[in-house]
Amino acid sequence: MNIEGLDYNTQRSQLVLPEYGREIQEMVEYCTGLPSRQERLRCAKTIVAVMGRMHPQNRTKNRVEWERRLWDHLAILSDFKLDIDWPCDISHAKAMSARPDKVAYPMTSIPVRHYGHILFEVFDRLKTMPPGNERDMLTRFAANQMKRNLVQWSHGSSDNEKVADDLALFTDGKIRLNLKQFRFEKIVKEPAVSTKRNKKKQ
Repeated sequence: MNIEGLDYNTQRSQLVLPEYGREIQEMVEYCTGLPSRQERLRCAKTIVAVMGRMHPQNRTKNRVEWERRLWDHLAILSDFKLDIDWPCDISHAKAMSARPDKVAYPMTSIPVRHYGHILFEVFDRLKTMPPGNERDMLTRFAANQMKRNLVQWSHGSSDNEKVADDLALFTDGKIRLNLKQFRFEKIVKEPAVSTKRNKKKQ
């Protein structure tokens, strides 16, 4: 449906700072397009005054700091295209609007998801560790956590042989559990919580 004068938010430009709404953003766009530098400054001061009245609960005790924050927001709303004599330093606004560096996701590809990337980091560590108490402790942790994961996710068999086989597989045969001597920790399954209300006694 296409009605003249009627549009939807999905057809409009994306809001820079949604907390100020589309009216403020359109006012900033109008201010940016004014021909005179004096007119732009006078309009900018009016916009900042309106912005300050929109969220009085955010007002700080330090009036100078509060007004500087509003001017920072105005600079961001204009995409730093508003050419005026700024009454305060807006360098902080540029730092606010800068996008953070992309965080690399650890181990984006793992053979089986039900063990998780942390256990695969443990497997890699076990491959290079010399025999000793430290490796035995890490092996005990890995085996018990593997069994808990299998039980939790109900992924196939969760018996001891499955854990031993997977541990040997993912450590390239460096770790082999002796199931006649190794004792797994007891896993206690919590009972399912019923969402039904108790029926009133007749």
